[in-house]
Amino acid sequence: MLAILAQAEKTLFLPPARSTMAGAHDGLYNFVLWMSVFWLVLIAGLLVYFVIKYRRKSPHDKPVGPTHSTAIELGWTLPPLILVMIIFVWGFRGFMNMNQAPNGAYQVLVSASKWNWAFTYGGGENDGTLHVPVNTPISLVLTSTDVIHSFYVPEFRVKKDVVPGRYNKTWFQATEVGEYNLFCAEYCGQQHSQMITKVVVESQEDFDAYLEVRGRWWKTEKPVDVGKTVYKDRGCAQCHSLDGTAGTGPTWKNIFGDERKFVDGSTRIADENYIRDSILNPGNEVLEGYDNVMPTFQGQIKDPEITGVIELLKSISTKYDGKILGEMPADPGDEADGGSGDGTQAQE
Repeated sequence: MLAILAQAEKTLFLPPARSTMAGAHDGLYNFVLWMSVFWLVLIAGLLVYFVIKYRRKSPHDKPVGPTHSTAIELGWTLPPLILVMIIFVWGFRGFMNMNQAPNGAYQVLVSASKWNWAFTYGGGENDGTLHVPVNTPISLVLTSTDVIHSFYVPEFRVKKDVVPGRYNKTWFQATEVGEYNLFCAEYCGQQHSQMITKVVVESQEDFDAYLEVRGRWWKTEKPVDVGKTVYKDRGCAQCHSLDGTAGTGPTWKNIFGDERKFVDGSTRIADENYIRDSILNPGNEVLEGYDNVMPTFQGQIKDPEITGVIELLKSISTKYDGKILGEMPADPGDEADGGSGDGTQAQE
């Protein structure tokens, strides 16, 4: 218990403050908290006092009827009005500050879907974890592909609804390097409680290095490993298992090469094109026995990542006995990067 209190950093009932806007938020929170405590103690104390002082001491006592007092009326009207106006002005200033990012803030696009977060950076890099440089204003442009979600980082005191069909904006400036939980704070369906990722706050040098690696990470991994990373980072694991276990969506085990039957009665063999179509246009062919709830990854996922998913599905399907790509085929820029560009395939 003492260790927990020592880590509280004087933020009663709140996690440690790790952003520039946390101070104003915590100040207002503490003002409302202690004002409420003051009025609770005062009113409860007066009730006890009046019960004792004005109790009926004899059956013959005749209570005196109430009388009007302008002073008392003003006393219980004006102070609460003043306090409410202070709270309103204080809160409104904080609200406006949260919605107006400073000039030159680094912009990140945030896409929410059941049940996954996706972040796109200035150079087109994508990730399921939010990386930001410390002491730098970060402007977030948020949208949803399906239902209402809510972007919430407790240590930053940032919470903003993520709404389908429109863009919401907010910003923050992290003040300390570290990893922080990012939650969805709006109930969004069966796997809502699992819609959690991380905000990684790092130095500017580490952030620049991260962007460089993230922009071409699939070039240094086997396609199957790329598929595993996509499966974990893109939220696929929330709905699809790899071991045959039933979930919100069909298991990925033994999908490749299988005949799939759809709600309209049509069928199709699950080959490379089927997997690609299912990722980019999931609503076109809805598997029998499942609802049309999978979001599209149009504009969010690159071809090497799709190829990685395809190779992962091949590797866990007993209906596929061909070769698994050992290396990604080089893209046209590989020669400039020093790659061989030979597109070698090997049995894994």
